[in-house]
Amino acid sequence: MSRSPRASRHRSREAALQVLYALDLSHREASDLAGAGAEAFERAAENFELPEGARAFAKELIEGVMAHRAQLDEVVAGHARNWRLERMAAVDRNVLRLAVFEILYSTTPTPVVIDEAVELARRFGGEKSPAFVNGILDAVAHAVRPEGV
Repeated sequence: MSRSPRASRHRSREAALQVLYALDLSHREASDLAGAGAEAFERAAENFELPEGARAFAKELIEGVMAHRAQLDEVVAGHARNWRLERMAAVDRNVLRLAVFEILYSTTPTPVVIDEAVELARRFGGEKSPAFVNGILDAVAHAVRPEGV
């Protein structure tokens, strides 16, 4: 049975989040995607049983977030009132990076990006993560994609 494109993209985001989380906690850089990041990616892709197209999307997300991480962190920090990036839970920080990357660099509709991020926060974050992520992404979306909100 084939999965819907939306389900595949959701699973791609889950896999990308796991890799970004692992790279963040190990303080690895984008250039390390060929090393430990590649191993983490393969494990995540297997765990989520990602088909080839979904693997490509997950890898695109990971590489995009890592390539633009400084800018993404600046955007997140600029909209996270009273929260320094390093004080945020690692899951929340990486969900936000992933979603802000999609808001800035993809054509995925803003409500879809935010809904997906909130779902990731609900699944992998703490009790308050969904509301925290939603609030910051809503502010980001209004600032950079007001027509899509």
